[in-house]
Amino acid sequence: MFATSTAWLIALGGTTALDTLASSSFTGSQDRHDLGILLQRGIFIFTIMYAIIAVLWSVSEPLFRALGQEEFICVQSAKFLQILIPGGLGYVWFETMKKYLQAQGIYEPGTYVLFITAPLNILLNWLLVHKLRIGLYGAPIATGISYWASFLLLVAYAAFVRGYECWGELNPRVAIAHLWPFTRLALLGVVHVGTEWWAFEIVALAAGQLGTIPLAAQSVIMTMDQIINTIPFGLGVAASSRIGNLLGARRSRDAARAAHCAAVLSVLNGAIILAILMSTRNVFGKMFNDDERVVGLVAEVLPLVALFQIADGLNGSCGGALRGMGKQWVGALVNLVSYYGGALPMGIYLAFHGWGLGGLWLGNCVALYMVGVLEWGIVGLTKWDKEAKKAMDRLRAGGVGLQGTEADGSPL
Repeated sequence: MFATSTAWLIALGGTTALDTLASSSFTGSQDRHDLGILLQRGIFIFTIMYAIIAVLWSVSEPLFRALGQEEFICVQSAKFLQILIPGGLGYVWFETMKKYLQAQGIYEPGTYVLFITAPLNILLNWLLVHKLRIGLYGAPIATGISYWASFLLLVAYAAFVRGYECWGELNPRVAIAHLWPFTRLALLGVVHVGTEWWAFEIVALAAGQLGTIPLAAQSVIMTMDQIINTIPFGLGVAASSRIGNLLGARRSRDAARAAHCAAVLSVLNGAIILAILMSTRNVFGKMFNDDERVVGLVAEVLPLVALFQIADGLNGSCGGALRGMGKQWVGALVNLVSYYGGALPMGIYLAFHGWGLGGLWLGNCVALYMVGVLEWGIVGLTKWDKEAKKAMDRLRAGGVGLQGTEADGSPL
């Protein structure tokens, strides 16, 4: 949980700066090698951000103790994180490299690489944890090796298959210029993603205070939700890259169409998942747990989880649209107001005043509908011609050259 709430936010939140800048640069820049400069700039900035988190990880033992954790958790969790520090950087660089390729419309290699490194990770964990008897601390070693393997395989794909055309050459002097516009978007991306992740972690901690059965049911529901969330998350990735590309090409009308297309797809997908969850709610928990009390509580709470699938889809797709427009701050503000301004406190209050686990998920459901509706409303009210101009302004602020075209995509 601590790794997710800190360093992994750089990998999945900070790199949204490339969703905005790299995708626009690919279609809007005079020099295709500007995309390679943005990749170098991203690696530089994300490494500095990760180094700060690494320092926090290295002194996490007293922090866990201050948070009231049991002594063995304080010692072993801190040691786990310290061993994971070198490998975690590989994950951050892997996500950065993936954004570089996605900006060019190259989505497949990230999946190809994970088909290789996911089984590798299982094998390494078995080898280090059990076969070589390193125990718990073999897991971060195995995971770190898998992260670096993922990054290096992605680099190899870009170098020898597709994606090398935009690299150019290593140019540190240019890469470390104009840092603030990029850093600002990266920090806002961390807050945008983090405000939602932190809310779900708070719910998990609150569920632990309700007792063993609610905690077990919460684990089942969260595991299921994280798997299902990959669909709207994927829509968001596609939306941010596509919209960034279209704004960079000054095709504002097409950018609007892409944003609404992603939103409609997410609603349809959410409705299908809702129907599946509702029809299987009485047996769903049995896939994870044999305790009838856990299965019964999962069945009781699952309608709320099913209900917010439509809103969660909107959150993913419209959040991706906002990132493509460089409006990470809007998504962060919407999350802050929706989750922390009422829904999360309401859910915690209900949980400890008779509603139990259902109260926590009712709060999540309310928050996600607020986020989904607000973000789609913001996307619907967007002046796309202005967004195309803003995309060009962001590239200029980052020292990126621009193609000579009008706002509608026609040559000057």
